Amino acid sequence: MNIAIVGATGNVGRKLLEVIEKLNFKFSELYLIASDKSVGKKITFKGKIYSVVGLNDFDFSKVKIAFFSAGSEIAEKWAPVAAKKTIVIDNSKHFRMDKDVPLVVPEVNAETLKNYKNKNIIANANCSTIQLVLALKPLHDQYKIKRCIVSTYQSVSGAGNAQMQELEEQSKKVLNKEKVISKNFTKQIAFNVIPHIDTFMEDRYTKEEWKMTVETKKILDPNISLSATCVRVPVFVGHSESVNIEFNSEIDSEKIRRCLEKAPGCKVLDEAKDGGYITPVESSGDFFTYISRIRDDHTQKNSINMWVVSDNLLKGAALNAVQIANTLIKKYI
Repeated sequence: MNIAIVGATGNVGRKLLEVIEKLNFKFSELYLIASDKSVGKKITFKGKIYSVVGLNDFDFSKVKIAFFSAGSEIAEKWAPVAAKKTIVIDNSKHFRMDKDVPLVVPEVNAETLKNYKNKNIIANANCSTIQLVLALKPLHDQYKIKRCIVSTYQSVSGAGNAQMQELEEQSKKVLNKEKVISKNFTKQIAFNVIPHIDTFMEDRYTKEEWKMTVETKKILDPNISLSATCVRVPVFVGHSESVNIEFNSEIDSEKIRRCLEKAPGCKVLDEAKDGGYITPVESSGDFFTYISRIRDDHTQKNSINMWVVSDNLLKGAALNAVQIANTLIKKYI
């Protein structure tokens, strides 16, 4: 079981190594692949020193699974090339809505992995979608979701390492009363929020908001109506979501709480007192998706509100990818 990580020096690539170690994912040989500027860089993993190699020179027939975490442009060009010789698990957005490519969150729709041979490519869902469908799945199974309204509070790590560095730099400048000029954001991000993630579409929604809608439908159920507002916030790691759900069945918050307490990959932390809820700070580095603030919506019948938080670099990317690989190996390879 030889594996490769494409984009090994990036945020998600580094998290993939962490997850592989923590989950004790079994492999024989590991190949770390990155852009030309990172070729030759040394990375120590599990007591062994690995030298980063370039994409142009790598023979993918050497590996059984290749994790791609290098963005859409690299995925578009190289994933089909790699897929002729190996199985690709791609973290980018490029293949998610391809009807022949499984879009997988293992706790939700692992059975779709049986279709991986269509193109030898498996898509990892969007980080904000993953934590949402984890919480929605058990509720939909039991009570049938009619409509979902989501507002996200997404950390800068979802945009990349440069954006994380910029948040730190801008914060220092604001505190020192220096002028702030944004390089990687459309507005100042330090001590501010930006209601804009990805590009704008013709209907005035952003691509991130569209992704949440169409991915939830593909993963969970095309009959669920979903509307999203996606916001970038000055948090380094951890996405949060305020979720309002309307059900077809008769429900109340206690039924919802009991259902979520049994949900795979989720933890309910929900006390109506100071600090009786989760924030991104506590979720950072944690494999679980946390759910808090579960309460009835008094304005709409059979509706509830809740708060969902997860580490976007872990369950939102690296952890989900390794879980896909584990499920694939156990059930389909």
